[in-house]
Amino acid sequence: MEIKNLDFDINEMQDSDLIDVTSIERESYDFPWNESIFRDCLLSGYKCFTLKKQGIVIGYAILSIVMDEAHVLNICIGQKYQNLGFGDKLLDYLVGESQQAGVKKIFLEVRPSNKKAIALYRKKGFEQIAKRSSYYRHSNGREDAEVYALNMGKIGYIDIQY
Repeated sequence: MEIKNLDFDINEMQDSDLIDVTSIERESYDFPWNESIFRDCLLSGYKCFTLKKQGIVIGYAILSIVMDEAHVLNICIGQKYQNLGFGDKLLDYLVGESQQAGVKKIFLEVRPSNKKAIALYRKKGFEQIAKRSSYYRHSNGREDAEVYALNMGKIGYIDIQY
């Protein structure tokens, strides 16, 4: 699936995107993934996407699909482009890809301190199902992760508009 319109494009991530993706990752997180992790995701067959505006990478997502489950491993929009709806569209895209693959549930982890992401996930129908203690590195040691799941069979959720 490929989304194209005048405002943004979502395409499969290429090796040539890794410098920009890694740059966004570094500006967004205290403990970022490095370029080799993203390259491993490409080589592992994960579904890796970039969101571009006027040809410039402004966001990305990594999705693992195994059998009838998907796991959002990473999703990020560059700081300059946050709160403009791009994260919403990128998450819709991942849900659409999952739906096409016959996925029944999508899982993800999020830091409890990431209130904007949590609000987006809840808006999209994700529900918190668990907590993982000391999951993330943090400047003060470790931070928990909240685990969310989206049941794709819930009536009325999927109304994806690009």
